[in-house]
Amino acid sequence: MFNLNKKELESVVASFQIPVKPEILTKIQMLMSEAEPNIEKIAALISSDVGLSASTLKIINCPFYGMERRISEIKLAVMVLGLKTIDGLITSLCLKESFKGEASISLERFWDDSVDVANAMAFIGKKIEKKIPNGMLYTIGLFRDCGIPLLALKHKDYKNILIEANSQGKNSFDLEEKNYQTNHTVLGYYVASSWNLPKNICTLILQHHDKKFLSVRTGSLDQLAFSVLKAAENMIEIVKRTNLSPDWSEVDEDVLKVLGISSADYAGLVNDFTEIYNQ
Repeated sequence: MFNLNKKELESVVASFQIPVKPEILTKIQMLMSEAEPNIEKIAALISSDVGLSASTLKIINCPFYGMERRISEIKLAVMVLGLKTIDGLITSLCLKESFKGEASISLERFWDDSVDVANAMAFIGKKIEKKIPNGMLYTIGLFRDCGIPLLALKHKDYKNILIEANSQGKNSFDLEEKNYQTNHTVLGYYVASSWNLPKNICTLILQHHDKKFLSVRTGSLDQLAFSVLKAAENMIEIVKRTNLSPDWSEVDEDVLKVLGISSADYAGLVNDFTEIYNQ
């Protein structure tokens, strides 16, 4: 299901409760889209939401983000990181707070894992000698599996699907298709699209389990982001569960080539991340 038209998408997600894009995010993005964005107004609007501003500063100052000095004000964060990075962070944080209800899995644990992957992506992005926006990486990390809580909120047996996939050492993608006639990538794509995320990020969310994504290397930013995501997912599996991610053995060579690092370099990154993670 890597090619869906609008009608097919709407048909698939009609019975799901898609989270609505928060009003404050819409207002922030409207200010950012102006010909000459006013940083004072943007910072003031973000700061007006205490929880949102506190979470933003917490992320920026975490060790994985690699800031050279501590940032304590939203205005300074916007000036140092730029509007695109801040937009990505704010959007991701709003997403996390938008899923409510009784789910068949622990949403807290799900978001903890998603944040860990997003942090690992920021860490890898900082370490490799490639130009890729941290905000883009964080957004992909948090949005990539956002279809999973939608399935968990709707289906009481969804936890069993995840358990079965885990026992087989596979992604839940195929089992979701078999049982629900959709999967978390399609739902994630729809959420990202309805929140007006950039088209390339929406496509990455839809295709993040596509093992052929790197079969013909183009040197594009999208392939680089995909590779950072795969490396980060595997890194978190190693650090938290001493396992490899389900598709790592099928993509590892291509991923490392795109990132421009060796397997020894990657092992070093995993060790460095583990030390920070366990502090």
